[in-house]
Parts: sequence; structure tokens; C-alpha cells
Amino acid sequence: MLNSSDIQFYNDHGYLVVKNLFSNQMILKGLSAIDEVLSRNDADENSEKEPKDSSIVRRIWSPTNKHLTFLELAEDNQLLDIVQHLIGENILFHYSKLNMKGPKVGSLVEWHQDFSYYPHTNSDLLTALIFLDDATIENGCLQVIPGSHKYGLQSHNIDDFFRGKIQEVDENDAVYIEAKAGDVLFLHCLTMHASAVNTSAVPRRTFLPAYRSADSFPIYFGPHAAHNEPGIKLLRGQISRKARVDQGVHYLPIAKTEFGSIYEIQEGSNENKAIDAMKKTGYAV
Repeated sequence: MLNSSDIQFYNDHGYLVVKNLFSNQMILKGLSAIDEVLSRNDADENSEKEPKDSSIVRRIWSPTNKHLTFLELAEDNQLLDIVQHLIGENILFHYSKLNMKGPKVGSLVEWHQDFSYYPHTNSDLLTALIFLDDATIENGCLQVIPGSHKYGLQSHNIDDFFRGKIQEVDENDAVYIEAKAGDVLFLHCLTMHASAVNTSAVPRRTFLPAYRSADSFPIYFGPHAAHNEPGIKLLRGQISRKARVDQGVHYLPIAKTEFGSIYEIQEGSNENKAIDAMKKTGYAV
């Protein structure tokens, strides 16, 4: 489905939006699956709540393990065709999550690079943001810094410990990624991105399956990072018996205390409410 211009855009800018990849029927199926997951008796164990309103869920961990619809979305052939164009023919499923961005409260996510949470031997990793609702500036759509994937991995430390955010970012070049339900944003693991609080009256629910090239191996197995590995699954091509290694130096996500989500580490929460649930679900960050 991609042409050479699309691939060049991704290589130059570190992201690519593909319009109408999923039908309205499939999006409604995804929204229904969220309702089913949250109606179960174990919903509290499988989700993280908004600290300002505990009745609102801000994240569901490992949705591909919770409902077949999310597995269907993550393994969709059209989606994987695009992933193959961008990171190669040998594709591993890495992890999944659902960001909920509830009305009037959806949490702030500060500037960061996904790669900082799970450094690997190379950076052929990406996340597909499958929009289940329209994403607008008002409901906290993603912002990206085009081309920032070429800067390498930046420090996400404060006082020598990992805090999951970049302290100084020039936002003059930032681009808002507004999208319709059914669109998909393919995001390079080194592209700087953030999202604001949802100030609107509507949610911004996004399903995020992540993928990596089979010859990209984790280089850090700290308290949070190792939990992803049992869920790794070959989706296309072959398992690699060798690691491809990029040149350079990678910061390791060594935090002062164990944490369960990007929200907790960025907020500096000492409660770490998500850790027990994260361990039960096998989902890390």
C-alpha cells in the first residue's frame, strides 16, 4: 500500500500517517472490545486509573492478551505489509497497550522517545497508533518533532536517574497529528513525541501494537524492561540468530525506584500503583 514517497517520508520524518486503514466496522468492534474488557471482574487488575479521578481508566495493559479483537488488529495483513516496508521482512510483535485519554482529564504525556524505555541493539522498532476515535488538538492528539529520530537517543534522566522524559525540547518544529478513527500513525521508536491533557468532552482512545525487526535484541533487562520478552511473537519472516548493532551509546532506563508506566515515571509518583498489575499482565512500560 505504500509507495516510495511514503517510505521516504517515514525515513526523513520518523513517522507516517496512513488514512482509512481500518473500516468503521472494525473500529466499532475495537470500541466494543474495550467495553467488554472494562466490564470484567478483573478490569482493575488490567488497567491503570487516572490519579485525579479513579473512575476513569487511562491505560489498559496488553490488550492483545485480553481480547481477540486486539490480536486481530495487531496481526492485520494490511498493517503488517506497511510495517514490513518500514522495518524489514522479519517482524516480531513487541508489546501492546491501549491509551484511553478520557474526557476532561486524559493525562499529559511529556516529550520522550519510546526507545529510551527499551533500548535495543538497533532502532528498527516502531509503534502503530490505531485511532479508535478522532484525534484532535482539543482531545490531546499526539505531537511529534519531525526528523528527531535522526538525533539519536537523548537523555531521559533527572538527577542521574531515568525519569522517562526529555527536559529540554525545541517545540518550534512540533507538528500536531490530527487523525480520524481508522487512520494509523506509524511512529519510529526514536521520534520525539508528546500529548497534552484532553480538554474536550470526548475520549481519544488509541490502540498501540508495537513491532521490531527480528535482528533487534534488547540490551537492558532491568526491573521493568524484561517483562515484555515472554510475549514476543514472530509475525513474519524468520527468527534471527544474530543481532544487528547500531553504532553509538545508549542511555539505560535505570530508575530510582521501580515503576509501572510512563505516566508514573514522568509524574514522579511514589505510589507505583501500576507495578503489581504490570507484573500480573506481563506488560512493562
